Amino acid sequence: MAGPMRKHRPLSAAERAAVLVQLAEGRHPERVAAGFGCSARTVERVWAASKLKTRRIGPGERRLSFAEREQISRGVAAGKSARAIARELGRAASTITRELEANGGRRRYRALRAHERAIRRLERPKPRKLEQLPRLRAEVEAGLEQRWSPQQISARLRAEHPDDPQMQISHETIYQSLFVQCRGQLRRELTANLRTGRVRRRSRGGDLGVRGRIRDMVMISERPAEIEDRAVPGHWEGDLLVGKGSRSFIATLVERQTRYVLLARLGTDKTTAHVVAALQQRIAELPAHLLRSLTWDQGVEMAGHQRFSVATGIPVYFCDPHSPWQRGSNENTNGLLRQYLPKATDLSLHTQDQLDRIAIELNGRPRQTLGWKTPAEKMQELLLR
Repeated sequence: MAGPMRKHRPLSAAERAAVLVQLAEGRHPERVAAGFGCSARTVERVWAASKLKTRRIGPGERRLSFAEREQISRGVAAGKSARAIARELGRAASTITRELEANGGRRRYRALRAHERAIRRLERPKPRKLEQLPRLRAEVEAGLEQRWSPQQISARLRAEHPDDPQMQISHETIYQSLFVQCRGQLRRELTANLRTGRVRRRSRGGDLGVRGRIRDMVMISERPAEIEDRAVPGHWEGDLLVGKGSRSFIATLVERQTRYVLLARLGTDKTTAHVVAALQQRIAELPAHLLRSLTWDQGVEMAGHQRFSVATGIPVYFCDPHSPWQRGSNENTNGLLRQYLPKATDLSLHTQDQLDRIAIELNGRPRQTLGWKTPAEKMQELLLR
């Protein structure tokens, strides 16, 4: 037969705060409950009621955690200065000062109350600009109906209403209003008027994950000035064309002065060893005066750039993240190549001979930037020097 049920006294505010500190430090609820003479269920209720479970923010993050606020409270009670408390937490003294001023000052500061207030501020839904201003929303929708980009709409509104902040909006806010379902201040069908026609915003999370894995990168800011004005030939820009499902690849090389393009078949293998070997093969027959540098983005396929430079004598420079304009010639050429090599196709089906024929046709197009000469003609002039 079970024994009599134990009665547990209610926890005081100070005890609840102490419970939360121990839970935030990772202690098991049952052990915490034993220390305070209450049930584990009581501890769990204190934790749930504080909303800290879903807002647990570590001390290394931007916002103060509850444990840090409790340490601030203890420091204040001990008469420590804001600077001394900041040193203990590894925070700026101004962070501690602002925290105290926002929550009643040193006399009235309480960690639990301050943290719950911070969470309420964080969770409070904020009225959005396009919801509040129908006239601004109408202007934005009118621009989208004319197939203007969000950047063009934003810039035009700033120019037409320089002294009226209510008629100005950032292009990022327009994008969010179109692509985030819960923020549908703009009519969803207007996404079809964007240049891409995309109904969802493309995440860059996958790209961000590979940044910084390439060792000993030489950034584009260190590239010689002669490359910028295209006065000297032999400087190339490179990139990968990606096929359907990101499972097939073609390497593209474009010479900056002539816009001459070379294509290298990679099939389904974009490992750095395979890419480096393919690039070396494509440039093997070019003279040294046409092989001065290569500029690439920060894709991991060029992690073997040092091996490439040792084998060819060509230094490799890397663009800043998300800066395709730093390889403008290559980006423009890739756009032209999509006429032959669409995104939603398997690029591994193309042989190297087929890619060479595509390059020949593209290099035979007259270009306005070349005085209506073709890249092939300009390259021939350089080869004859």
